[in-house]
Amino acid sequence: MPIFSLPSPYGIGTLGAEARKFADFLAAGGQSCWQLLPVGPTSYGDSPYQSFSSFAGNPYFIDLDALAEEGLLEPEEFQSLNWGDTPGSVDYGLMYEKRYPVLHKACARLLAQDRPDFAAFCREQAGWLEDYALFMALKDRHGGASWFTWPEDVRLRRPAVLDRVREELAGEIAFWKAVQYLFFAQWNAWKKYVNALGISVIGDLPIYVSGDSADVWASPEQFQLDGKGLPTEVAGCPPDAFTADGQLWGNPLFDWERMKKDGYAWWLRRISFQFKLYDTLRIDHFRGFDSYYAIPYGDKTAKNGQWKPGPGIDFFKTVNRTLGKKDIIAEDLGFLTPSVRRLLKDSGYPGMKILEFAFDSRDADSDYLPHRYPVHCVVYTGTHDNDTIQGWMAAAPKKGVSFAKAYLRLSRREGYHWGMMRSAWASPADLAVMQFQDLLGLGSEARMNIPSTLGNNWKWRALPSTFDEKLSKRLYREMQVYQRLPRTKTGKRAK
Repeated sequence: MPIFSLPSPYGIGTLGAEARKFADFLAAGGQSCWQLLPVGPTSYGDSPYQSFSSFAGNPYFIDLDALAEEGLLEPEEFQSLNWGDTPGSVDYGLMYEKRYPVLHKACARLLAQDRPDFAAFCREQAGWLEDYALFMALKDRHGGASWFTWPEDVRLRRPAVLDRVREELAGEIAFWKAVQYLFFAQWNAWKKYVNALGISVIGDLPIYVSGDSADVWASPEQFQLDGKGLPTEVAGCPPDAFTADGQLWGNPLFDWERMKKDGYAWWLRRISFQFKLYDTLRIDHFRGFDSYYAIPYGDKTAKNGQWKPGPGIDFFKTVNRTLGKKDIIAEDLGFLTPSVRRLLKDSGYPGMKILEFAFDSRDADSDYLPHRYPVHCVVYTGTHDNDTIQGWMAAAPKKGVSFAKAYLRLSRREGYHWGMMRSAWASPADLAVMQFQDLLGLGSEARMNIPSTLGNNWKWRALPSTFDEKLSKRLYREMQVYQRLPRTKTGKRAK
């Protein structure tokens, strides 16, 4: 359940009352985890996997009612605004237009106060916050344009020029720091509440960062860039049975050889920071650490890319040696070579099993069939990139749907979604994660994302009435049946 998909009167889900209410719903339903999508500030296309920063939080998730309670906003400054007429969908254009003027008012009041906690936040987070705030202030100055198009002296970070710009944009830089302070203050309070209910938070770390980000602008030496700061090759996936042109993601690629020389310091900072936010971390595109697909910069498709070696197990050994053994889930989906399988085994991380993939008619003996799961894995009926269960049943090839009905003993009367979810809960997988849309039995209209498309993704929102007692009781009964209730402090299952 992404934060943005929560209900709220103000156009998008936030870290406010509804986020706590959903946590209460999960606890009543016998759940032990809440998995999120990435929570960084989104850029063009609104994808949480394309963020302006690996460290910053999304300003849209700051709860306005909480700011009013704190005295940083007057209720009429945001309650009287038109936040849209589609409570089941996010209008990102409207968010961009309406949220920032309101946040400017709140931050102006914050900055006018002598707040030791704000000063401490800025000191503690200076390692990323200084560059991020400057990056966003410069982005505003240049009308939102990508940093690749900025004047060369700013693009290449000439020290004297940046010193001058910091003075000129001091007010805007302070604003962006204040926004992050507000986000993290609310995040920490929300996570404390969720954890107190016995629920751990699973985060999601994209392997790549957006080209138009403070990460790349501030640390160009970590990426495969030319002398002008432009990528030489970019990330994506090769053509397959689903996409004839492949997937052109466009992210800059890491300079793994250079990263290895300093012990992957940039990555260690990134992962360490994520574990300050989350209890468990899903690392996206795990196979990219074994080998990655490199596409010439400027190509319009992914057809001309080639596979190149990644850092392999040396990277994860360094993570464990430096940060200690962390609770990580490996997103090991896609075409898995023997070397990728070996990397997963050597890392010790659980991989992912997608139940919808089990009934792909091209493979009748799939590793995604529940009877073939190892205990050490995480099962999903589908991810944010898949259709909902009901949508999949309506649109998948008939052969696959017939196989699913027979294998899972699905019943239209009960609801196909309950039958498929129950099969996931009944599987030997250590952890089973469902999309909230599937608990509601929604169709393709509630799908989160269709890969390689723009304009209609990352928008779905739940309505307030969906967190009801009837649903939580049914969910709890299923957890009882399949012995998936959270364990008590003594190690026993709750009753």
